[in-house]
Amino acid sequence: MARRVLLVLGFAALAGCAELLPRSRAVSLETWESYEEAKAAIDRIKPFETRRSELAAQGLEPYVNPAIEILTYSDILQRFAVGGKLDELELGIRECLAAGKACTGYQILVQRRYRNRIGGFWADSFNFRREVDITGWSFRALVLFVDDLVVYTLYGGQPRIHEQEITRNPLGPLQGWGDAIGPAVIQP
Repeated sequence: MARRVLLVLGFAALAGCAELLPRSRAVSLETWESYEEAKAAIDRIKPFETRRSELAAQGLEPYVNPAIEILTYSDILQRFAVGGKLDELELGIRECLAAGKACTGYQILVQRRYRNRIGGFWADSFNFRREVDITGWSFRALVLFVDDLVVYTLYGGQPRIHEQEITRNPLGPLQGWGDAIGPAVIQP
């Protein structure tokens, strides 16, 4: 009877081992919880109407939000290098490039990626087989200003990320020993 109890307890313990596998997440520190929220925030910006101070009131302020990078005129010029065909660009971009140093911008990069180790606990622990399920989303936006006035917005990204990484090591924990030792050095 004691053997059966120990056997049942052993199987119960092994069944919950997957919960012992590591999990991680990479999150940009910002206010949006989803791709749709980020998109809606950019959609609320009206070119030739919205001011930089209005964006700051909405949390789109690079000194507060680490997901926002300030772009200089030369950064913007490099992005829109079109070989002299300015008339083919949208009005906001043309106005910004024509403004010279008064043309600045925000580049916004937001991502949420969750890494969840799945699979067998023992195979993962002893490095025979490791499976990682990666989910989340990423969002990029560009906001251009002439002085304090927004003249152009653009966004894109991945509304849904779902990837899987599978690593197999037939030798398990011994697989990396050759790398740990390093290359052989032959002395003359």
